[in-house]
Amino acid sequence: MPDPFSVTSRFTLGVLEAARRQGVEVPAQLEQAAAQGNRRVASRQQDALWAALCAASTDPLLALRLGADLQAGHLDIVGLLLLSCDTLGDALEVLSEYAPIIGDMARFETITDAGSVALHYRPEYTVCREQRVEAALGCVVSLARWMTNERFAPVEVLFRHSPRALPEQYRQFLLCPVRFDQDFNGVRMDSSALSLGLIQAGAALHLQLRQLADEMLASLQQDSVSSRVQQLIRKQPRWGKERIAEQLGMSGRHLNRKLASEAISFKGLREALLFELAAQALRRGQASAQVGEQLGFSDENAFSRAFRRWSGQTPVQFSRSAPT
Repeated sequence: MPDPFSVTSRFTLGVLEAARRQGVEVPAQLEQAAAQGNRRVASRQQDALWAALCAASTDPLLALRLGADLQAGHLDIVGLLLLSCDTLGDALEVLSEYAPIIGDMARFETITDAGSVALHYRPEYTVCREQRVEAALGCVVSLARWMTNERFAPVEVLFRHSPRALPEQYRQFLLCPVRFDQDFNGVRMDSSALSLGLIQAGAALHLQLRQLADEMLASLQQDSVSSRVQQLIRKQPRWGKERIAEQLGMSGRHLNRKLASEAISFKGLREALLFELAAQALRRGQASAQVGEQLGFSDENAFSRAFRRWSGQTPVQFSRSAPT
Protein backbone atom coordinates (compact mmCIF):
# COMPACT_ATOMS: atom_id res chain seq x y z
CA MET A 1 0.00 0.00 0.00
CA PRO A 2 1.52 3.41 -0.94
CA ASP A 3 2.51 5.75 1.87
CA PRO A 4 0.01 8.67 1.85
CA PHE A 5 2.34 10.97 3.82
CA SER A 6 5.66 12.49 2.83
CA VAL A 7 8.39 14.98 3.71
CA THR A 8 10.16 17.36 1.35
CA SER A 9 13.53 15.96 0.26
CA ARG A 10 15.31 19.23 1.09
CA PHE A 11 14.33 18.89 4.75
CA THR A 12 15.45 15.27 4.81
CA LEU A 13 18.81 16.17 3.24
CA GLY A 14 19.15 19.02 5.74
CA VAL A 15 18.76 16.59 8.63
CA LEU A 16 21.34 14.25 7.06
CA GLU A 17 23.83 17.09 6.58
CA ALA A 18 23.32 18.28 10.16
CA ALA A 19 23.80 14.71 11.43
CA ARG A 20 27.11 14.39 9.58
CA ARG A 21 28.29 17.69 11.07
CA GLN A 22 27.47 16.25 14.50
CA GLY A 23 29.59 13.19 13.73
CA VAL A 24 26.66 10.78 13.39
CA GLU A 25 27.03 8.00 10.82
CA VAL A 26 23.93 7.63 8.66
CA PRO A 27 23.17 4.32 6.82
CA ALA A 28 24.06 4.61 3.13
CA GLN A 29 20.69 3.34 1.95
CA LEU A 30 18.90 6.14 3.77
CA GLU A 31 21.17 8.75 2.23
CA GLN A 32 20.46 7.28 -1.19
CA ALA A 33 16.69 7.35 -0.55
CA ALA A 34 16.85 11.03 0.41
CA ALA A 35 19.08 11.99 -2.51
CA GLN A 36 17.32 10.00 -5.22
CA GLY A 37 16.00 13.17 -6.82
CA ASN A 38 12.35 12.96 -5.79
CA ARG A 39 10.77 16.11 -4.43
CA ARG A 40 9.13 14.14 -1.60
CA VAL A 41 10.44 11.41 0.70
CA ALA A 42 7.90 8.89 2.04
CA SER A 43 7.27 9.25 5.77
CA ARG A 44 8.26 5.62 6.38
CA GLN A 45 11.74 6.48 5.07
CA GLN A 46 11.79 9.53 7.32
CA ASP A 47 10.82 7.27 10.24
CA ALA A 48 13.69 4.94 9.34
CA LEU A 49 16.10 7.87 9.17
CA TRP A 50 15.19 9.12 12.63
CA ALA A 51 15.30 5.61 14.09
CA ALA A 52 18.82 5.22 12.68
CA LEU A 53 19.93 8.62 13.99
CA CYS A 54 18.61 7.93 17.47
CA ALA A 55 20.28 4.52 17.54
CA ALA A 56 23.61 5.88 16.31
CA SER A 57 24.11 8.53 19.00
CA THR A 58 24.12 8.56 22.80
CA ASP A 59 23.81 12.37 22.94
CA PRO A 60 20.43 13.13 24.56
CA LEU A 61 20.44 16.60 22.99
CA LEU A 62 21.25 15.39 19.47
CA ALA A 63 17.78 16.24 18.13
CA LEU A 64 17.97 19.81 19.47
CA ARG A 65 21.39 20.22 17.87
CA LEU A 66 20.13 18.91 14.54
CA GLY A 67 17.12 21.24 14.59
CA ALA A 68 19.21 24.30 15.47
CA ASP A 69 21.61 23.40 12.66
CA LEU A 70 18.90 23.53 9.98
CA GLN A 71 18.71 26.59 7.75
CA ALA A 72 15.79 28.29 6.01
CA GLY A 73 16.72 26.66 2.70
CA HIS A 74 16.18 23.21 4.20
CA LEU A 75 12.48 24.06 4.61
CA ASP A 76 12.04 24.14 0.84
CA ILE A 77 9.96 27.02 -0.52
CA VAL A 78 8.45 27.54 2.95
CA GLY A 79 11.84 28.69 4.23
CA LEU A 80 12.18 31.23 1.44
CA LEU A 81 8.63 32.37 2.07
CA LEU A 82 9.44 32.91 5.75
CA LEU A 83 12.46 35.02 4.86
CA SER A 84 10.39 37.26 2.59
CA CYS A 85 7.90 38.15 5.34
CA ASP A 86 7.88 41.63 6.87
CA THR A 87 7.51 40.65 10.53
CA LEU A 88 7.84 37.64 12.79
CA GLY A 89 4.05 37.60 13.15
CA ASP A 90 3.68 37.29 9.38
CA ALA A 91 6.22 34.47 9.41
CA LEU A 92 4.27 32.56 12.06
CA GLU A 93 1.14 32.80 9.91
CA VAL A 94 3.06 31.47 6.92
CA LEU A 95 4.47 28.59 8.98
CA SER A 96 1.01 27.65 10.27
CA GLU A 97 -0.42 27.65 6.75
CA TYR A 98 2.34 26.02 4.72
CA ALA A 99 4.06 23.62 7.16
CA PRO A 100 2.48 20.59 5.38
CA ILE A 101 4.79 21.31 2.44
CA ILE A 102 7.74 20.54 4.72
CA GLY A 103 6.08 17.44 6.13
CA ASP A 104 2.40 16.63 6.09
CA MET A 105 2.34 14.68 9.37
CA ALA A 106 2.68 17.77 11.58
CA ARG A 107 1.23 21.26 11.76
CA PHE A 108 1.70 24.51 13.63
CA GLU A 109 -0.97 26.71 15.19
CA THR A 110 -0.58 30.20 16.68
CA ILE A 111 -2.73 30.94 19.74
CA THR A 112 -2.91 34.39 21.36
CA ASP A 113 -3.76 34.74 25.04
CA ALA A 114 -3.66 37.91 27.18
CA GLY A 115 -0.44 39.54 26.04
CA SER A 116 1.38 36.37 25.07
CA VAL A 117 1.48 34.21 21.96
CA ALA A 118 2.06 30.47 21.83
CA LEU A 119 3.13 28.60 18.70
CA HIS A 120 1.76 25.08 19.13
CA TYR A 121 3.41 22.17 17.31
CA ARG A 122 1.07 19.23 16.66
CA PRO A 123 2.84 16.13 15.29
CA GLU A 124 1.04 13.01 14.10
CA TYR A 125 4.09 10.78 13.64
CA THR A 126 4.99 8.20 16.30
CA VAL A 127 8.55 7.01 15.55
CA CYS A 128 11.14 8.91 17.64
CA ARG A 129 8.39 11.40 18.44
CA GLU A 130 10.13 13.14 21.33
CA GLN A 131 13.38 13.65 19.42
CA ARG A 132 11.62 14.97 16.32
CA VAL A 133 9.55 17.40 18.40
CA GLU A 134 12.75 18.72 19.98
CA ALA A 135 14.34 19.10 16.54
CA ALA A 136 11.31 21.00 15.22
CA LEU A 137 11.17 23.45 18.12
CA GLY A 138 14.94 23.83 18.14
CA CYS A 139 14.72 24.80 14.48
CA VAL A 140 11.91 27.30 15.14
CA VAL A 141 13.79 29.07 17.95
CA SER A 142 17.07 29.15 16.04
CA LEU A 143 15.51 30.47 12.81
CA ALA A 144 13.40 33.07 14.65
CA ARG A 145 16.53 34.43 16.31
CA TRP A 146 18.46 34.53 13.05
CA MET A 147 15.64 36.12 11.03
CA THR A 148 15.21 38.90 13.61
CA ASN A 149 18.96 39.55 13.92
CA GLU A 150 19.01 37.97 17.40
CA ARG A 151 16.23 40.22 18.74
CA PHE A 152 13.78 37.35 19.29
CA ALA A 153 13.75 36.14 22.91
CA PRO A 154 11.25 33.35 23.66
CA VAL A 155 9.54 33.46 27.03
CA GLU A 156 9.77 29.66 27.28
CA VAL A 157 9.82 26.44 25.28
CA LEU A 158 7.37 23.71 26.30
CA PHE A 159 7.45 19.95 25.72
CA ARG A 160 4.77 17.38 26.42
CA HIS A 161 7.38 14.73 27.22
CA SER A 162 9.75 14.42 30.16
CA PRO A 163 13.33 15.72 29.86
CA ARG A 164 15.75 13.44 28.02
CA ALA A 165 18.71 15.18 29.69
CA LEU A 166 19.11 17.50 32.66
CA PRO A 167 16.60 20.37 32.33
CA GLU A 168 19.45 22.85 32.82
CA GLN A 169 21.13 21.48 29.67
CA TYR A 170 18.00 22.32 27.67
CA ARG A 171 17.93 25.82 29.14
CA GLN A 172 21.58 26.43 28.37
CA PHE A 173 21.16 25.24 24.80
CA LEU A 174 17.93 27.12 24.01
CA LEU A 175 18.89 30.18 26.11
CA CYS A 176 15.44 30.43 27.68
CA PRO A 177 13.33 28.64 30.32
CA VAL A 178 12.18 25.16 29.30
CA ARG A 179 9.26 23.26 30.84
CA PHE A 180 8.37 19.59 30.45
CA ASP A 181 5.26 17.42 30.85
CA GLN A 182 3.13 20.29 29.55
CA ASP A 183 -0.24 20.23 27.75
CA PHE A 184 1.33 21.03 24.37
CA ASN A 185 4.62 21.25 22.51
CA GLY A 186 5.44 24.80 21.56
CA VAL A 187 7.18 28.14 21.99
CA ARG A 188 5.66 30.92 24.06
CA MET A 189 6.60 34.52 23.34
CA ASP A 190 5.51 38.02 24.28
CA SER A 191 2.96 39.45 21.86
CA SER A 192 5.36 42.32 21.10
CA ALA A 193 7.62 39.80 19.36
CA LEU A 194 5.12 39.57 16.50
CA SER A 195 6.06 43.07 15.32
CA LEU A 196 9.79 42.32 15.08
CA GLY A 197 10.97 43.10 11.55
CA LEU A 198 12.81 40.42 9.57
CA ILE A 199 16.19 40.96 8.01
CA GLN A 200 15.21 40.01 4.45
CA ALA A 201 11.66 41.26 4.08
CA GLY A 202 10.41 41.70 0.51
CA ALA A 203 6.74 42.03 -0.46
CA ALA A 204 7.19 41.36 -4.19
CA LEU A 205 9.24 38.21 -3.60
CA HIS A 206 6.78 37.12 -0.92
CA LEU A 207 3.88 37.28 -3.37
CA GLN A 208 5.65 35.15 -5.97
CA LEU A 209 6.79 32.57 -3.43
CA ARG A 210 3.35 32.37 -1.89
CA GLN A 211 1.79 31.53 -5.23
CA LEU A 212 4.34 28.75 -5.75
CA ALA A 213 3.67 27.47 -2.22
CA ASP A 214 -0.08 27.42 -2.89
CA GLU A 215 0.54 25.25 -5.94
CA MET A 216 2.78 22.87 -3.99
CA LEU A 217 0.29 22.66 -1.15
CA ALA A 218 -2.51 21.87 -3.59
CA SER A 219 -0.47 19.17 -5.32
CA LEU A 220 0.24 17.17 -2.16
CA GLN A 221 -3.09 15.37 -2.24
CA GLN A 222 -5.00 15.90 -5.47
CA ASP A 223 -7.96 13.83 -4.26
CA SER A 224 -8.06 15.33 -0.78
CA VAL A 225 -10.90 17.31 0.77
CA SER A 226 -8.71 20.42 0.63
CA SER A 227 -8.31 19.99 -3.12
CA ARG A 228 -12.08 19.79 -3.59
CA VAL A 229 -12.54 22.84 -1.35
CA GLN A 230 -10.03 24.76 -3.46
CA GLN A 231 -11.91 23.93 -6.65
CA LEU A 232 -15.17 25.21 -5.17
CA ILE A 233 -13.60 28.41 -3.83
CA ARG A 234 -12.05 29.17 -7.21
CA LYS A 235 -15.47 28.78 -8.85
CA GLN A 236 -17.43 30.56 -6.11
CA PRO A 237 -15.08 32.83 -4.11
CA ARG A 238 -18.02 34.50 -2.35
CA TRP A 239 -19.11 31.26 -0.68
CA GLY A 240 -18.28 30.72 2.98
CA LYS A 241 -17.53 27.56 4.91
CA GLU A 242 -21.12 26.40 5.40
CA ARG A 243 -22.01 26.75 1.73
CA ILE A 244 -18.84 24.92 0.69
CA ALA A 245 -19.51 22.16 3.20
CA GLU A 246 -23.08 21.81 1.91
CA GLN A 247 -21.76 21.25 -1.61
CA LEU A 248 -19.51 18.49 -0.28
CA GLY A 249 -22.37 16.82 1.58
CA MET A 250 -21.15 17.55 5.10
CA SER A 251 -21.56 20.04 7.93
CA GLY A 252 -19.23 22.96 8.50
CA ARG A 253 -17.90 21.29 11.64
CA HIS A 254 -17.24 18.06 9.75
CA LEU A 255 -15.42 20.02 7.06
CA ASN A 256 -13.21 21.62 9.71
CA ARG A 257 -12.29 18.19 11.05
CA LYS A 258 -11.53 16.86 7.56
CA LEU A 259 -9.27 19.80 6.78
CA ALA A 260 -7.58 19.59 10.18
CA SER A 261 -6.64 15.97 9.40
CA GLU A 262 -4.76 17.36 6.38
CA ALA A 263 -3.12 20.03 8.59
CA ILE A 264 -5.06 22.81 6.84
CA SER A 265 -7.60 25.35 8.10
CA PHE A 266 -10.55 26.56 6.01
CA LYS A 267 -9.77 30.19 6.84
CA GLY A 268 -6.13 29.90 5.81
CA LEU A 269 -6.95 28.00 2.65
CA ARG A 270 -9.68 30.42 1.59
CA GLU A 271 -7.59 33.53 2.29
CA ALA A 272 -4.64 32.13 0.32
CA LEU A 273 -6.90 31.50 -2.66
CA LEU A 274 -8.62 34.87 -2.40
CA PHE A 275 -5.22 36.52 -2.38
CA GLU A 276 -4.20 34.59 -5.49
CA LEU A 277 -7.45 35.45 -7.30
CA ALA A 278 -7.20 39.10 -6.25
CA ALA A 279 -3.59 39.38 -7.45
CA GLN A 280 -4.49 37.85 -10.80
CA ALA A 281 -7.43 40.22 -11.27
CA LEU A 282 -5.40 43.30 -10.31
CA ARG A 283 -2.67 42.30 -12.76
CA ARG A 284 -5.29 42.18 -15.49
CA GLY A 285 -6.13 45.79 -14.71
CA GLN A 286 -9.43 45.31 -12.87
CA ALA A 287 -10.40 48.04 -10.43
CA SER A 288 -9.98 47.37 -6.71
CA ALA A 289 -13.69 47.90 -5.97
CA GLN A 290 -14.68 45.42 -8.68
CA VAL A 291 -12.24 42.77 -7.46
CA GLY A 292 -13.41 43.14 -3.87
CA GLU A 293 -17.05 42.79 -4.91
CA GLN A 294 -16.30 39.66 -6.95
CA LEU A 295 -14.54 38.07 -3.98
CA GLY A 296 -17.38 38.79 -1.56
CA PHE A 297 -16.01 41.69 0.50
CA SER A 298 -18.55 44.08 1.98
CA ASP A 299 -16.87 47.16 0.46
CA GLU A 300 -13.64 48.36 -1.10
CA ASN A 301 -12.12 49.34 2.26
CA ALA A 302 -12.60 45.84 3.66
CA PHE A 303 -10.93 44.35 0.58
CA SER A 304 -8.07 46.86 0.77
CA ARG A 305 -7.40 46.01 4.44
CA ALA A 306 -7.36 42.29 3.69
CA PHE A 307 -5.09 42.69 0.68
CA ARG A 308 -2.65 44.81 2.67
CA ARG A 309 -2.54 42.11 5.35
CA TRP A 310 -1.80 39.46 2.72
CA SER A 311 0.83 41.31 0.71
CA GLY A 312 2.02 44.34 2.66
CA GLN A 313 0.66 46.59 -0.10
CA THR A 314 -2.67 48.21 -0.91
CA PRO A 315 -4.38 47.00 -4.11
CA VAL A 316 -3.46 50.29 -5.80
CA GLN A 317 0.22 49.95 -4.84
CA PHE A 318 0.23 46.35 -6.03
CA SER A 319 -1.36 47.25 -9.36
CA ARG A 320 1.29 49.87 -9.98
CA SER A 321 4.24 47.64 -9.08
CA ALA A 322 3.15 44.18 -10.25
CA PRO A 323 4.15 43.01 -13.75
CA THR A 324 1.28 42.38 -16.16
